[in-house]
Amino acid sequence: MQNVRNLIETKKPGVDELDIKLAEEKLGVIFPEQYKELFKLVNNAEIGEWILYPINTQINPKKTWDDVVRQNKEVREERMSDDLIAIGDDGSGDILCFKMMNGKMGDTIYLWYHETTELEEYAPNLEEFIIRFSEEYDDLDDE
Repeated sequence: MQNVRNLIETKKPGVDELDIKLAEEKLGVIFPEQYKELFKLVNNAEIGEWILYPINTQINPKKTWDDVVRQNKEVREERMSDDLIAIGDDGSGDILCFKMMNGKMGDTIYLWYHETTELEEYAPNLEEFIIRFSEEYDDLDDE
C-alpha cells in the first residue's frame, strides 16, 4: 500500500496494530491485509469523492469517534445485509463495503446503493480502488 500512499491527499497519521485489532474484535471480523496496511499509513483516507471511516485511536479519540465500528454498530443502514461491513461513503448515502464469510472479509470492494439496496462489485481490492478513483478524480480536476 506504500506504493499508492501518494495518491491519497489525506495527511492524517495512521493507526497502530492494536487499534486495528480492537476494531476487528468489536466488529467480530478480520479486515483484509490491504485495509490494515492502508490504515497503518493513513487513517480516514479520502479517495476521490470517497471517505473511508476512520479506525478509533487513543491518540486522537475526538477525531475518530465516528469510526468504522460506530458506523456498523450504531448508525448502520438497517436495510443492509448482515454479511456487509461498511467501510466508507461519498456523502450521498451510498456505501463502500466488504463482504464477510465466516468472520473474514474478502478483498473485493462493493458499492451498496442506498436507494435500491442493490450491491455492485466495485473494485477487486483496495489498492485497485485507490488507483482507479484517484485517477478519475484527477481527470475531473484537469477538465
